[in-house]
Amino acid sequence: MTLVPGTDGWPTDQAGELLVGGEPLSRVVAAVGGTPCYLYDRGRISARVAGLRAMLPRRVLLHYAMKANPMPALVGHMAGLVDGIDVASAGELRVALDAGMAAADISFAGPGKSDAELEQAQAAGILVNIESFREIGPLARASEADGRPARVAVRVNLPFELKASGMKMSGGARQFGIDAEQVPEALRAISAAGLRFEGFHMFAGSQNLRHAAIVEAQQRSYELALQWQDLLPAPLRSLNLGGGFGIPYAPGDLPLEPGPVADNLAALAARMRGDFPDAHMVVELGRYLVGEAGLYVCRVVDRKHSRGQVFLVVDGGMHHHLAASGNFGQVIRRNYPLMVNGRPGAREPASVVGPLCTPLDLLGDRMELGVAAEGDLVAVFQSGAYGRSASPRGFLSHPEVREALV
Repeated sequence: MTLVPGTDGWPTDQAGELLVGGEPLSRVVAAVGGTPCYLYDRGRISARVAGLRAMLPRRVLLHYAMKANPMPALVGHMAGLVDGIDVASAGELRVALDAGMAAADISFAGPGKSDAELEQAQAAGILVNIESFREIGPLARASEADGRPARVAVRVNLPFELKASGMKMSGGARQFGIDAEQVPEALRAISAAGLRFEGFHMFAGSQNLRHAAIVEAQQRSYELALQWQDLLPAPLRSLNLGGGFGIPYAPGDLPLEPGPVADNLAALAARMRGDFPDAHMVVELGRYLVGEAGLYVCRVVDRKHSRGQVFLVVDGGMHHHLAASGNFGQVIRRNYPLMVNGRPGAREPASVVGPLCTPLDLLGDRMELGVAAEGDLVAVFQSGAYGRSASPRGFLSHPEVREALV
């Protein structure tokens, strides 16, 4: 076997075919019913979780942020690997419960929770990360009717940003969480409503490849929680420091070094034994756990030449994989790594485009690729997170994309 450069060690066989779950890509695609499809390698997911767990102290729990990839089979696999799951809707909550994750280990974050969602969360007994003062009322009413107080944590809009993050979730005016300066008032309101306070949720940003920035955000978040220690309506039980761990997508991106982050968490966990003896810390990750274990696979249906440029027209595109097209929050479009399956020899500059009637339907822009022919498979790497569920699949009514956990 050989390894594909720049794709975090995906192996190929002697014919240059990618191996997914130990099987040639063409065979796996045929087994799942053809293209376009997402394939998630369960062995790679398990290895990523095991590697991170080996670094983390026992007092730090590892949660999966389901928003990254809510495929039920994948969530079921993750439920057996992690300590908890974070959901962002009632629909995700049902998937998490069906996957076998205990309600005690499920948390619910996100702005704009409906009264029905809050009532469902209280009935299920999961932890609700309160994002606004409005959410306290429905939880209090549901708790009174049920005779059991809702479990809550305060999601904090931190007074700082996660430096160098791909998507900033705190600092300034945000729709996420309760502003840090309003937290004392929120704690009083939670106490008055008779809710069961358990902790804080502090998520500063996502997709960060700089360990120093993540360490700084974790340290500042911990110090902030310490400032509120005397105001807590009950002993702190959970301090969710969010995630932010990124993965490399483009040439020149250097992978995150998780070791220094784990060392910092170990130091904070040691402090926590004295500061908050009944509490644990949570690291909540999505993309970092599953992103590099996924492929988006499509098939070349046409090979076109236009004014000296080669276009490989494939049967998938931005309607299935918005992020790879550069239209999911990228300021400057950058190519995801991709390859033509089974073409390890001669290479040429080519662009990979989809079947949609828009120039935005671009998966690879003038990349050096193996010389492809009609019928060849094209694999887009780093596709395990924010793929199918984050894409406009109904656009132009093309066929749905398949998914498989291999």
